[in-house]
Amino acid sequence: MSSEMIAPELPPYSLDVQPMELGEDTKAIGLELLETESREPLRGPVAAQIWSAAFPALAAKESLVVDFFSHLERVREFCKLHGVLFRETASRCLVLTQPSQEQLRLVFERFATETFGLRVGAKAEQEDAVLENELSHRGLDAYQAAYSRYTFCAVCEPEDGWVTLLSDKLWTSEGIRRLRPALQPFDVYLARPH
Repeated sequence: MSSEMIAPELPPYSLDVQPMELGEDTKAIGLELLETESREPLRGPVAAQIWSAAFPALAAKESLVVDFFSHLERVREFCKLHGVLFRETASRCLVLTQPSQEQLRLVFERFATETFGLRVGAKAEQEDAVLENELSHRGLDAYQAAYSRYTFCAVCEPEDGWVTLLSDKLWTSEGIRRLRPALQPFDVYLARPH
């Protein structure tokens, strides 16, 4: 008998969930979706499925909207084609209102090379003219002054396998707790790097 220990096989995908330091007045959590073995960002249809399961879990039962501030014509056409409700609010801001998990999957798949935002919380149920105007001018930097009004605001960069959650209300441990059951079907290892 061999006394060698066989290391348990790791799931093919990992989601690293870690607190981030973005200045003393900004609370944030970084989410990095990776191929476990290569440590490369996970992209493509599987990544879109995982992200589309993660956000409804993180939102719990709160309202969720997706913010786009560039390539609006393509986003408009996409929404019309897939029946995604949206509103145009400012000169260069398009808000997808309460997309289903399947619609979120399509968004993450179609706009995988774009940077876009998500907002979650009671305030997401109505128009936020001040923030949406700022999004038109400053992009997702506008979340910096607004995220405390929401459960969280998320900066999504799917091509890099990266999401930054800005939140005063959602802690890393709570994020992991919400994510675990939603990601179980995808065989994703949830890690909290130190």
